[in-house]
Amino acid sequence: MWILLMAIVVLGIATALMGHFLSGVDGEVVVVKSDCGSCNGINAKCEQECMMEAATKDIEYFDDESLDRFRGRDGSEYSDTEAEEFREVLYTMKPDEVKLWNRSLILRQVNIPDQVRDELLMLLSE
Repeated sequence: MWILLMAIVVLGIATALMGHFLSGVDGEVVVVKSDCGSCNGINAKCEQECMMEAATKDIEYFDDESLDRFRGRDGSEYSDTEAEEFREVLYTMKPDEVKLWNRSLILRQVNIPDQVRDELLMLLSE
């Protein structure tokens, strides 16, 4: 019984010391903010936080304002010609912009055509 009580006391003291030494200058707590560019799709919380952050900012366009006319359309309802418009934008952007473009489309309520979805997912996974 005494061993358990001593272990709890030692653990409490160690926790207090760690909290004291790991806090910022003058007792400020240091908060590390993650960058949305570092989200890799595995951590759902990171993706959700970045989507919420993006929703509070102005929507970023990638010279694709013409795609807004497809707002609310289901991914299976696109013709091959319309899907080609998405493909053209997708393959003219930098690899690090693909995730941002996808977020932009989501915030604008523009669904990706089914014909392009696999290509987008492939580029997102790289």
